[in-house]
Amino acid sequence: MTTLTLIPGSVTLDDLATVFWDGAGVKLDPICHPAMIEAQARIAAAANGSKAVYGVNTGFGKLASVKIESKDTATLQRNLILSHCCGVGDPISTGHARLMMALKLLSLGRGASGVRLEIIALIEAMLEKGVTPIIPVQGSVGASGDLAPLAHMAAVMMGHAEAEYQGETLPGAEALNRAGLTPVVLGAKEGLALINGTQFSTAFALAGLFGAWRAMNSALITSSLSTDAIMGSTAPLQPEIHELRGHAGQIQAASAMRDLLDGSVIRESHREGDTRVQDPYCIRCQPQVTGAAMDVLRMAARTLEIEANAATDNPLVLVGADLIVSGGNFHAEPVGFAADMIALAVAEIGAIAQRRIALIVDPVLSHDLPPFLTPNPGLNSGLMIAEVTTAALMSENKHLANPCVTDSTPTSANQEDHVSMAAHGAVRLGRMVANLERILGVELLCAAQGIEFRAPLTTSAPLAQVVAELRKSVKTITDDRYLAPDLEQAATLVRRGVILNAAAVTLPDLRA
Repeated sequence: MTTLTLIPGSVTLDDLATVFWDGAGVKLDPICHPAMIEAQARIAAAANGSKAVYGVNTGFGKLASVKIESKDTATLQRNLILSHCCGVGDPISTGHARLMMALKLLSLGRGASGVRLEIIALIEAMLEKGVTPIIPVQGSVGASGDLAPLAHMAAVMMGHAEAEYQGETLPGAEALNRAGLTPVVLGAKEGLALINGTQFSTAFALAGLFGAWRAMNSALITSSLSTDAIMGSTAPLQPEIHELRGHAGQIQAASAMRDLLDGSVIRESHREGDTRVQDPYCIRCQPQVTGAAMDVLRMAARTLEIEANAATDNPLVLVGADLIVSGGNFHAEPVGFAADMIALAVAEIGAIAQRRIALIVDPVLSHDLPPFLTPNPGLNSGLMIAEVTTAALMSENKHLANPCVTDSTPTSANQEDHVSMAAHGAVRLGRMVANLERILGVELLCAAQGIEFRAPLTTSAPLAQVVAELRKSVKTITDDRYLAPDLEQAATLVRRGVILNAAAVTLPDLRA
């Protein structure tokens, strides 16, 4: 397993994608240790002092006015974690949990949380050895930190709750023991530092972003295939059109599609004598729609990269100012906005793709392709209901794309009276991206079938490579057959980035 050594404050989206996609471990660069040690010394002094410092020698939330004796410090932190383990629902995936743990390391590593290096070392070791806390998906409102999910992580560190280790779900203490690790007894503020923060919401938002970007690039390929299948015009891809508007995503989407379609014999066959003046918007306006979604995803990416590097617990130790200050960095409003932006982009990429599918199966609009792309229509229904399925998925994504960040509700006896709902906004992205991958998988099937009907005319070399990759696992549809496995296999090719590799052209980069 790869282990990344990261410096909090300068971690990139590529680093985080490696943690999520490849399961990389994470260690903090020792350069950040001195600041952490100094902050922890300030917390230890406060815990033994007479001045009330929130969460260090006081209760929490509405109970912040209750003073806690120094002898009860460990009990306070233990009680905090166990009482906050109120997550419900299905456990999150290992990839999401590991990314959340890595993000928590980065936040603590900023040197403003006041935790001991032993806490850092245990999280690093759990990532290295594959001890993954079982974290229920529901329970966070995205403010005062992702309290419940992070509490389930912290409880395993204490030897409580449950964790997955080598394919088994075990009590937390047993999972640690089998991995050769020892539970910690939390010191002053350490429990609070572990559960205050946006790492659950941010992990899900980042995972949604990474999946959405891969799907967006896949949509450039499937839309190019659809353009050739219906003998659409490439004139709307002329670079000057997009430069006159100036949006980076639109310019790059058009450029990628030109590269993908370059050399298509199908395209050259109808440059002259085509009576159609214009194609429908789903063909003609692909760079404008997909490119706009690309720009939105990049805006969300900038927000999430900042958040991934942020100190988001409370209170924070400001060593330079010699202060321990209670603030609100745990409020996940930036993540909530980013998640809503990603949701809008995913919904729109799927909406225009669905219209291309509807176009390609319709003999009135698809430029002489057979109805529903079957060679013997009537006896066979071909891809008729595959298109209906994409309509269902598109509609579901439209509903899911409604904003979550505006749906605040007061909690904790009105102490936490405005919350971000970032966890809701981020978690739904997984379902939305999966829906989009299935829509694009159906478009891949339809467009490949349409291109094969154009024989002996051929598509471009990059697109022919994509069709060849599809045909390794999904054969051309002649007579009707059981189609559900084919739809799922095509979606898998999209999800895993297989068609991106098959096309072998340079596609837009998230960082650009």
